[in-house]
Amino acid sequence: MNVEELVRDSLREQAAEQTPAEPDLADRVLVARRRRGVRRLACAAAATAAVVGVAVVVPMLDSGKDDIRPADVVRRDSVNARTDQSPPRDVVSVADTVMAAYYVPRKVKHSANQAESVRDYWLLDPRTEKYVKATKWSYVAVAPGLKTAAVLERDLPASRIGLLDLATGKIQRWIQVDHDVAGLAFSRDGLKLVATTYSENPDQLVKLQGSDTWQQKEPTSRTGFYVLDVASGQGAWSEVKIETDPNDPLGGFINSRQDFAMSSDGRYVWAGTPEEPGKYFYDLKGTEVAVPANQKYLEWYVDAGVSPSGTLVAGQFAGEKWKTSSWVLDALTGEKTEVRGQQLLAWVGDKSLIAWDIAEDSKNEFHGRLVKVTIGSDKTVPLSGFRKGNDGDAGRWEPVFAQR
Repeated sequence: MNVEELVRDSLREQAAEQTPAEPDLADRVLVARRRRGVRRLACAAAATAAVVGVAVVVPMLDSGKDDIRPADVVRRDSVNARTDQSPPRDVVSVADTVMAAYYVPRKVKHSANQAESVRDYWLLDPRTEKYVKATKWSYVAVAPGLKTAAVLERDLPASRIGLLDLATGKIQRWIQVDHDVAGLAFSRDGLKLVATTYSENPDQLVKLQGSDTWQQKEPTSRTGFYVLDVASGQGAWSEVKIETDPNDPLGGFINSRQDFAMSSDGRYVWAGTPEEPGKYFYDLKGTEVAVPANQKYLEWYVDAGVSPSGTLVAGQFAGEKWKTSSWVLDALTGEKTEVRGQQLLAWVGDKSLIAWDIAEDSKNEFHGRLVKVTIGSDKTVPLSGFRKGNDGDAGRWEPVFAQR
């Protein structure tokens, strides 16, 4: 058995127990995967135009994306590595790509057969450049510029979205929603926010009768998405229905948590699925569209996604030239280039990425650290210390990246 097969088999065995934390490749791909005929997700053509109002009207936080200070110019050619810290206490960054936060998933048991996966977040304080624990929030998305974060309160799904000033730790605005939200993602320019709606907490865990393992509660309760203008808080909700097999008691064929995001060019909203065709795209009004030509090689479980120029796409595990490596694909042709790194997390320009990777002599595929990898180079630059390597709550911190 080669390394790729070993990694995949190990992840499959543990997928049923894993919490549905979306940056974890194995959890997202395998935990709700079932073999059945391909069924389609149908989006209501006349999406419910539920206009969202802002509960408290205050000046919108400036994202700071275009605010260049002398210190920033220096950082843009620099690497902030914390090879002795896991999880990091001080800022980790490569040029403009910054680990803006991280979270540690943990299981909260409510009864013998019911639990939920929760995230404990540490957010980067832009003044001290240290990570500070934030206990109030169940879900955090950081906007480009690292000044603002969109947050949800602890009980999911939530009826309002907070816009948090990362420097002060205070909410500057609440956006009330008519359909409860459990997932958030900013557009690449930070001007729009995609909020995924659910009728129940998508992070619920259950034990089925006769089983000793925790797994996601099925079927998914996902209902649709909002596209919100960050400056005004205005936007509309689109319903996305999931066609189910009446003979299948598990219902839909997506993971319990399967959030929407905005495409890299800001023209579409999309989400993945563990079954074919792998992803669905919608226009901003909620109508399903064909997968764009430069998005067809996008894998929803590979966090790095499309490069800043839109010409390259981060791909899945390769493991051919090196013990651990991944593919980078031409966005239009699919031509593959192998690059170091076990799992690609974020782009640094168009030539380098931040990835998880294990030490060359390691036999434990979970004993990884953050590294910088570069297309065309066999070298890696360590950025953090190693995670503990056990596939459970302890030590499994997950990074959240944003552009400076």
